[in-house]
Amino acid sequence: MIETAPERVEPAPHPRRDPASSTPPPTKAPESLLNRIETADAARVILVAVGALAAWVARLEGAPGWALATIGTAVLAAGCWPIAVEAWGDLRERRMSMELSMLLAIAAAAVIGQWGTALLIALFVLVAEILEELCMERGRDALTGLMTFLPRTARVIIDGEQHETPIDDLAPGQVIALRPGGRVPADGVVRRGSADIDQSRITGESMPVTVSAGDPVPAGSITQGPLELEVTKAGEDSSFGRIIAAVRAAQDSRAPVHRLADVLAARIVYLALGLALLTLVVTRDTRATISVVIAAGACGVAAGTPLAVLASVARCARTGAFVKDGAHLESLSAVDTVVLDKTGTLTTGAPRVIALSPADGGAGAEDSMLRLAAAAEWNTEHPIGRAIVERARERGLALPSPESTRYTPGMGVEAIVEGRRVRVGRLDADQASRGLAGLTGPAEDLPAGTTAVQVVVDGATAGIILVADELREGAALMLSQIRDMGLDVLMLTGDAPSTAARIGAELGLAPERICAGLLPHDKGAIIGELRAAGHRVAMVGDGINDAPALSAADVGIAMGSGTDVAREAGDIVLVGSDPLSLARTIRIARRARRIIMANFIGTIAVDAVAMGLAALGMLGPIAAALVHVGSESAFILNSARLAPGPRR
Repeated sequence: MIETAPERVEPAPHPRRDPASSTPPPTKAPESLLNRIETADAARVILVAVGALAAWVARLEGAPGWALATIGTAVLAAGCWPIAVEAWGDLRERRMSMELSMLLAIAAAAVIGQWGTALLIALFVLVAEILEELCMERGRDALTGLMTFLPRTARVIIDGEQHETPIDDLAPGQVIALRPGGRVPADGVVRRGSADIDQSRITGESMPVTVSAGDPVPAGSITQGPLELEVTKAGEDSSFGRIIAAVRAAQDSRAPVHRLADVLAARIVYLALGLALLTLVVTRDTRATISVVIAAGACGVAAGTPLAVLASVARCARTGAFVKDGAHLESLSAVDTVVLDKTGTLTTGAPRVIALSPADGGAGAEDSMLRLAAAAEWNTEHPIGRAIVERARERGLALPSPESTRYTPGMGVEAIVEGRRVRVGRLDADQASRGLAGLTGPAEDLPAGTTAVQVVVDGATAGIILVADELREGAALMLSQIRDMGLDVLMLTGDAPSTAARIGAELGLAPERICAGLLPHDKGAIIGELRAAGHRVAMVGDGINDAPALSAADVGIAMGSGTDVAREAGDIVLVGSDPLSLARTIRIARRARRIIMANFIGTIAVDAVAMGLAALGMLGPIAAALVHVGSESAFILNSARLAPGPRR
């Protein structure tokens, strides 16, 4: 059983496995829960069980009272020693806890000569403690699994040779070699090779991702082919390290509902002691008095609540989101409005080529135009230029090197490619209004938010490339799932109203739920207005301009692909930027809240009935102990349902 006093702020460190340890233990196969029962705990249970049996036999044989007292005292002293130590600490600090109340009940039963009852109660308490500890172990498994997942060493390539190096010694700039099935020990960029990688532990995405030279690979991934990786971030700075730190902090935190559970548990204990005293005064029945104290089963809510928070944080981490504090998970469970940034959150945030319209309709005309345009743009930092180069690479086109390149802001780029003068730039207003020789219609006929890029070769128009920001895969489904939960959804963006309307239409958002042309402080003001109207708001964004709104919301949720400012401002980070992970995280938070509330209501109802029956003499000490342990076990197991299963 755990501490129930409201004054206690920091949870005691776990004596068997300290999740805060900076050095993870060696990776090993998962233990069976039964194998985790400590020998001392098992020995105490066996000792008390044998003692209870011996006391029962001695009583049947008519043994003298001193014999029963000797057996009971010796067995209780040895078996209940851990409970006595905790109770003594609580007593010295003037805190009321379930350990102290149960020790009082056991002592009271012993004082009136009910040694068999005292031993059976002690047995039930010890078994309940083991069950509680096993459930808490299951909740800690996710963090332990994260900490033990990375390899202990990495193969660093130095002068063409591989050297085994502890991962704590890895530094940015080093090149490491990975074998098929190898676990990536640090964030890096592929230097050589191509392979599918499993990023499920980082992003929650079950499908492998193909990477090749130049592609980033996060720590914690599993490569299915040989790769050479240049380390960019290692240790606590890596994506995996940040997840571990965030999950560790969240699991050690105490959410408001956790503190409420402690207060409720303490109040139940005080109520039980008060009712027991009243029962003794009114009835003079010591058995009924003891039964009242025993029946108070506040441990179900006191232990079940932190277990539910811990398990929920772990499950979120498994599905591609990490929560920085248990309080944020609680806040998320109560939101009624979700506000979404558009660019980089609902959309990819990077323009992509959506159509090619060459002037020459002959075979290979698209590839020819795209090849020349990409060659002219090959060294650009402009998002549109990068989109053109990316489409050429997707088509497998070999890009020649330009002889000279000149970039004019607002006009585009001009280069000499294979002796031909190539210019790539946006259509001017006159061209957009009248179209280009039938290549594209007037600007108003283009899809909203689409940019038309003209490719001119040696003074003649070679064609038009249409570029637009695309929806993230799963964005529409995510919005559908959120609305199915009964949540209101708004979209905020700094883009033009026409672009916002196009994206909103694709997502099925009504025009009145879309706010466009906003500055960063406008987004924060809208969040403030919603909260002032009594709404509980979650804000989802990825950019620097979203940071004020993320901070202003009840819960700020940052996309993992966003800026460092947004990730710092966010209370929850969606690691893989998968929109569906937002819906999953909200669903987990709401489920945790339902389970915790069920435990609260169930504890109050069961304890009220049990203590009432005990006070009336209708529930003896042993039956009260069975009710206590049974209800406590049921509520703890109810919370344990949130814990993620082992990852295979």
